[in-house]
Amino acid sequence: MLYYLSAGILKTLTYRKKELWRVNNSIEIIHTGMAPRAIGPYSQGVKAGPFIFISGQIPVNPQTGELVKGDIRAHTRQVLENLRAVVSEAGCTMQDVVKTTIFLKNMDDFNVVNEVYAEYFPVNPPARACIEVSGLPKDVGVEIEAIVYRRVND
Repeated sequence: MLYYLSAGILKTLTYRKKELWRVNNSIEIIHTGMAPRAIGPYSQGVKAGPFIFISGQIPVNPQTGELVKGDIRAHTRQVLENLRAVVSEAGCTMQDVVKTTIFLKNMDDFNVVNEVYAEYFPVNPPARACIEVSGLPKDVGVEIEAIVYRRVND
């Protein structure tokens, strides 16, 4: 009986090791020229199993590398376009986004950001947090990061 128990435990551990190996080897870096280049040592996105983690996007024009001109509405729109570009490169759509985190330098911009955000997530919006921060890269007013779920069958 002890032999069967030991064999069962060994089989389970071997299976678990194979599963962990599969997960570790399913990590893929996502990069697109349709979104701004990273301004630090990080990837635009990382696919890990069925999830894609999108790094925070700021209102930078991907073609020029410059901040877009305009108010918080224009900045939020550019941020979401950049986010959409990385999501698309991963083979997903904005409907696959399951969680976002919005970082605002000024919480007074909350309502305007919400108006633009609703254009990109008109139905069944993702879970979300909105956090006021004291500063953001390049002194921008808004940054958004996201988690995307891609069905394994896709």
